[in-house]
Amino acid sequence: MNRVVILGCAGSGKTTLARRLAERITAPLICLDEIWPPYQATNDVQAFREAVIEAHATDTWVSDGNFALATFDIRLPSADRVIWLDRSGPSCAWRATTRLLQPGEHHRPRDLLKVLRFIRSFDRINRPRIETARIEHGPHAPVVRLRNDREIADFLRAAAPISA
Repeated sequence: MNRVVILGCAGSGKTTLARRLAERITAPLICLDEIWPPYQATNDVQAFREAVIEAHATDTWVSDGNFALATFDIRLPSADRVIWLDRSGPSCAWRATTRLLQPGEHHRPRDLLKVLRFIRSFDRINRPRIETARIEHGPHAPVVRLRNDREIADFLRAAAPISA
């Protein structure tokens, strides 16, 4: 497991898992939510894609975020694992709401209603789009589906460092 893409609904814990996994396997963490903001104001998807290409130009990484239509053709062909965080909608909504209280959080309180609407429609609208793009661009990458904290903890415990 050298190149991992972590997918899931907003509030599912993608970034938290990505940080922990990157540390566990000693791989660079690539957080798409941190790469996108400089390009968001102008909606410069091409510049964003170039930044994503550059960030993924190493042999090892943990890549956190969906951005399916803009990045799957870049990330998934070289991924050797995909992790889907399959938490319930209410769990994602709770996590998205409480993370706004965390120190240093980059998500904005004014966006909470938009995020909660996104979460409510995720399984109906976004999950099928993401899954279709995942199959198109990364059919070879094994998918691990994690539904709760216990499964995530078990997965992290079993994740061997890259050097092992």
